[in-house]
Amino acid sequence: MTYQDHRKQQEHQEYRGDEDPYRLGTHQAAPAPGDGPGAVSRGDVLRTLLWAVVVLSAVANMALSFAGAATPLHLATGVVTVLAAGTLVVRALRGRR
Repeated sequence: MTYQDHRKQQEHQEYRGDEDPYRLGTHQAAPAPGDGPGAVSRGDVLRTLLWAVVVLSAVANMALSFAGAATPLHLATGVVTVLAAGTLVVRALRGRR
């Protein structure tokens, strides 16, 4: 294929809106500021915070058990653990759709 033929093919693809068949990835628009390949989404931050709440409340519940604390404290930390874990499960199931 000559250079002119290749150039015509590229112009035709640009006109049709097709992507370059030699491109290794998909064509993406230029990222907005803060949306680069290393950007962290809100969902990622929320998931990390929920996991931290699950772990910390479970550890607090275990520490309260060893310390012999009152039952309402056990219930409070248990409720926080269950709510955070439930939120993680719901988000994971909704993310599959």
